[in-house]
Order: sequence, then C-alpha cells, then structure tokens
Amino acid sequence: MTHEVVSRIEELSGQLAATAPETERLGKLSDESVKLLRQTGIMRMLQPTEYGGLAAHPRDYAEAVMAVSRNCGSTGWVTGVVGAHPWEMALMDRRLQEEVWGENPEAWIASPYAVMGVAKQTDGGYTLNGRWAFSSGTDHCDWIFLGALLADTEGNPVMPPTVLHVVLPRKDYTIVDDSWDVIGLQGTGSKDIIVDGAFIPAYRTIEMEAVAEGELAAERAGRTDTVYKLPFWSMFPLGITAAVIGIAEGALAAHLDYQRNRVTATGTMIKDDPIVLSAISEAAADIAASRSQLLDGISRLYDLADAGKPISFEDRAVVRRNQIRCAWRAVAAVDQIFARSGGNAARRQNLMQRFWRDAHVGLQHAIHTPGSIYHSTALTTMGLEPEGPLRMMI
Repeated sequence: MTHEVVSRIEELSGQLAATAPETERLGKLSDESVKLLRQTGIMRMLQPTEYGGLAAHPRDYAEAVMAVSRNCGSTGWVTGVVGAHPWEMALMDRRLQEEVWGENPEAWIASPYAVMGVAKQTDGGYTLNGRWAFSSGTDHCDWIFLGALLADTEGNPVMPPTVLHVVLPRKDYTIVDDSWDVIGLQGTGSKDIIVDGAFIPAYRTIEMEAVAEGELAAERAGRTDTVYKLPFWSMFPLGITAAVIGIAEGALAAHLDYQRNRVTATGTMIKDDPIVLSAISEAAADIAASRSQLLDGISRLYDLADAGKPISFEDRAVVRRNQIRCAWRAVAAVDQIFARSGGNAARRQNLMQRFWRDAHVGLQHAIHTPGSIYHSTALTTMGLEPEGPLRMMI
C-alpha cells in the first residue's frame, strides 16, 4: 500500500520537476522546492509523533526519497540527508528535542557527521572548533548535527578515540557561501560550515557509539516505536542511496522519453535498434533490482527489531554491503543508457545529462565507498570477526 506522503509527492511530481532548473542555477533548493517539500510532509516522516511527525516505516521513507529524486536529484538528495536527521534527534535529550521542535515542528536539521572538529571538555559541556564540508540543504536548516572528536580540558584527544554528535543552533555556526561549486547535485547547497569556539551544553551531544547499535539508544531515550530501534549505519545511508536510485529512475524515464521517437544519424529509428533496446532493458532491470534490494534490506532489519530480536553485526554488515552495491549498480545502469543516447544527450536542455551528473556525484559520498565494508562483510559471512577500522560505518 502506497504511503500517503509518497502519494502526495507523486501528485506534485510535475511541480517538483519544474523547480529543478532554478534549484540547480541557485546552487541550493529554491523557495518553491522547499515549499513543495513541506507540503508533502517528507521531512517529518522519521520525526516523533508528539512533535508532528509520522514515525514512519523506513521503507516508506526510502520510497518517498526515490519519488522526489526522480523529478529533481538535488531536492531528492536533500530529503535523503536532512530527512534522516529527525530519526537521530528522536534519540537525543528531550530538552533538546523541545528546543528544536517545541515551537516549530517544521524545523529542519542539517549535518555533516564527519569528524572534522574537536569538542574540548569544559564546565557543563564542550567548546567546539572546526570546519566541516558537505552540509547539504544547510541554507534552509535551523539546527545542525556535527561530528567531533572528544578532547580533554587541555584539548588533547581522549583515548581511546571517542566521537560525539553535537547539535548547534543556526546562530552558533557560519555557512561558507562560496564553498559549493560542483558538476552534479549543484542544487543541494552542500556548503562548508565553520564553528569558532561555540559552547555546546552536554545535553546537546550524544556519543556515536550510543546510536550505532540502535536498540540501546531507543531504550535510553524512552522510544518504543520500532523505527528508533534501528542502527545508525543502517538508517543514515538509507536516504542517500535511495536518492541515487531515484535519480537513476529519473534518468531511465528521461531516456525512454528521448529515445521513443529518436532517429539516428544513419536514419535508424531507435525503436528498431535491438542493441539499444537490449541495453534499455538491462539498465531497467538493474535499477529495479537496486530498488528492491535496498528496500528489502531495511525491511528485514525493521522486522527483526519489531519482533524484539537482536540485530547482529553480520545483519548490519550484509545490509551495508548490499546498500553500497545498489548504488553502484544503479549508476552503472545510468552509464549504459547515457552512452546510447547520442551526442544530444549532453546538451543542457536534455534532462539526461543532469541526472547523469547527479548520479555520479551521489556515488561519491563516503557511505558508498565499498572497500572496507566489502572486506568486513566477507570476513563476517565466513564466521570471522572484523576488528578495529573494519567495523567502522557498519
């Protein structure tokens, strides 16, 4: 059954698609894009119900992100990143949740989580300094999650290293406006963030390890909805990969529209060219497989949590491996159809080139790096125990 948010997105699909050129030109979401997203309710899908959210099944959330991304890759990407943050906010101190959503349930929260700053211990909390890259959708957000390395009162890193997720209001950080000049996902406005000595009260922080496992964080936060019992590295990558798959679906739709009546330079109708038609079918099957595998993975983890069963490291590793493979498979399929679209596909007025650029830049995100994840998953499925860095981001 189609979720109500997905249905609203599909009803607004034409309007969302129409915003894409301006969003790309601005280098951030246009005001119309933001307005339409608020109408759909997608940013509140993973938000707690007491703050106007839906506490939705993550499968429905991923399908909603795909639906947006099919029309505008940049807008879909922002929903995949910013839309995931209410999930972690639900696991934070209730005082912070009240600050963020108490007066404005529509408040958006940016990130990044990469450890690009240092949080030095001080009375009542921490002093934060650093510069972070890739804060998608940040111009439209009122708060931000940032990853930071915990340091003692002298500024020396605590050993063993401890990563904090810290939350700041908009007044406590600076957005670097000229820091997003890229070839794809231009409209995401994924700009740099600078923090210079901001004070972070302790209740606005959480240790990364506390949310990595899932169930423990939900218990501490008093959350009983199943969605909040899932592991961080299963939930956060979900929306990002969903955006890439949605972009691939948009590329396929644009390709079909373009090829339907196209005649090649040799006078051949594409509809009569068996080689191109075969490539279209293979690409369509690969994109569909990526979609199904991504949704199946998060659904299996949800079902385990819902049944009160533990989610093992192997469960998490396999889902992460498959999630990465979904993204690479979908983008490879886009390459196959783009290569058979002729020279006119590279023209700015052809939708294919924007989807192609967006898909490749989406694949560059750190959560799509296969190396250590594939290595770790192979060891795990052999019954061996990965150690140290091989357990990162799983």
